[in-house]
Amino acid sequence: MTLIVSDNSPLNLLIRIDWAEVLPALFQRIVIPTEVAAEMAHPKAPSEVRAFIAAPPTWLDIQIPATRLLLPHLDPAEASAINLAVEMGAALLIDELDGRHEAQARGLIVIGAIGVLERAADSGFIPDLAAAHARIRSLRFHIADSILNASLRRHHTRMAQTQIPTPAEPGNGI
Repeated sequence: MTLIVSDNSPLNLLIRIDWAEVLPALFQRIVIPTEVAAEMAHPKAPSEVRAFIAAPPTWLDIQIPATRLLLPHLDPAEASAINLAVEMGAALLIDELDGRHEAQARGLIVIGAIGVLERAADSGFIPDLAAAHARIRSLRFHIADSILNASLRRHHTRMAQTQIPTPAEPGNGI
């Protein structure tokens, strides 16, 4: 995946736990629609999110979707992110369940904030996924412990599968 459009929630979370910089390490281009930028700049948004969008990094593009599909069951930013991802043929970074279902129904590849953190940890960009999850818990972000625990299990399983003993390690038959 080289191009991803993001909704507010996952980007907001990554900013608040200080891991937004993994996005350009994992994806060549990160785009948000103007509606997402407006939500991030809202006075009730967390201060670090408002500061981020006030001076966005060079790796973040803000675009206006060319089309407006009516998706009344979603908030305007989610609908706009889905519209933009469809237009651009991009994957979609979104956490809300209704938005994920709508995006998948439109054939989009969907990833959430936890999936981004897992990919970043698998790639070595995040040295301690459990510490990143602890930061999420400290924010009281609405996510079940079972989701975070499953994320850690998947990560640890993948890491165990990729470790190959070297000749210096015991038990390698030498």
